[in-house]
Amino acid sequence: MNREPYSITIKALNEAGKENIPPELLPSSQLIYSSPATLAFNSPGATGFGVKRAGLAIPGSVMLLVAPGCCGRNTKLLSEVRGYEDRFFFLLMDESDIVNGEHLSKVPDAVSEIVDYLEEKPSMVMICGTCVDALLGTDWERVCRKAEEKAGLPVRPCYMYALTREGRKPPMVLVRKAIYSLLEKRKRNSRTVNLLGHFSPLIDDCEIYDLLKQAGVRTINEISRCPDYESYLAMAEANFNIVLDPEARTAADDLNERLGIPYLELTRLYQLDRIANQYRAFAGAIGAEFDDSAVRDETEGCIEAFFNEFGDISVAVGEMINANSFELALALVRYGFHVPEIYTNISAEDYVYIRRLAEISPETKVYTNLSPTMLYYDCGTEAVDLTIGKDAVYYHPDAPNVPWNSDRQPFGYAGVKKLFGEMREAMKEHV
Repeated sequence: MNREPYSITIKALNEAGKENIPPELLPSSQLIYSSPATLAFNSPGATGFGVKRAGLAIPGSVMLLVAPGCCGRNTKLLSEVRGYEDRFFFLLMDESDIVNGEHLSKVPDAVSEIVDYLEEKPSMVMICGTCVDALLGTDWERVCRKAEEKAGLPVRPCYMYALTREGRKPPMVLVRKAIYSLLEKRKRNSRTVNLLGHFSPLIDDCEIYDLLKQAGVRTINEISRCPDYESYLAMAEANFNIVLDPEARTAADDLNERLGIPYLELTRLYQLDRIANQYRAFAGAIGAEFDDSAVRDETEGCIEAFFNEFGDISVAVGEMINANSFELALALVRYGFHVPEIYTNISAEDYVYIRRLAEISPETKVYTNLSPTMLYYDCGTEAVDLTIGKDAVYYHPDAPNVPWNSDRQPFGYAGVKKLFGEMREAMKEHV
């Protein structure tokens, strides 16, 4: 057995091309070693937004998890998190259900029982199915229609199907579509915009709010900021949607088709010139002008101040972060830092950053959190001054760390400022 952790340089990765990504970097092609990153990705009770927590994004909603006991036990951990104590309910499947699907006839009664039990009637019920029903081929849309008729309120399905994670429409894509599926056509307001993609708000000081107001937008909706169900339904009045995460594209397509709300996409970036170019293109697309000079200058000052205080430090970048690992690594290298290692899997879309990294940091090594060979990773092989990501600190436990995966989402210049602020705090605390 190979006792060396698998890695490949950015140069070799670029030369191989996106059509020849090594199988070691593809989640669907090998066994999974549960490093910290994959533990958080797989565990239904993990922190962050998995299908179940995301499915409760609609204000006033509750969830019925239809699952075997093992999935129910894991979800119980999440139901103990503050704010979710009275929002999870369980319909547990026995062996007979798993074989012949008898549990499906119980769902409408279970939904009605939940509605009757709660003192305050929920706005809707989200039903979460598991891999068992994926294998059974359950038609959850049909089941939900029956439950809706019996309970007298909206019922929608979401899918915790690990089997489809590598498919065309993985669970986190479908749950985003589900949570906007209750919006019905309304008269559109030219001064209203929706931000789609995340299940928690952007950080409060994100400049996109001010830039949109410069363009004449008065109402900026995010589902996580909707105080009640009516506010959520009012998202149907938006003049257009802004997609901030590619996994929300399917939801935006559905809203465009059903409600006639067009959308455009903005990418989370950490390279200042790319952020500026994106805002310029965005302004042109909506016929507006943005003045982002002040916030850009302030952000450049934060980066320069960090560099002057700590110099060209060495940074290892993980994948459990609110960033694309390759884009963030590229930004750090362009700012003058050294990035010796990146821990992540890869997709063809990453090559837009890999090609540029190959020009300026060809010897950067890419490791995968999914490989069993990472058991043999030697923390002393490459000294680093700072790690970004909870998985990265696992490989360099003695280096200062910035987790960079909070629920509140960084974006734009504000995201870069916040990152460098946390990097500075981590370095100072480690002295």
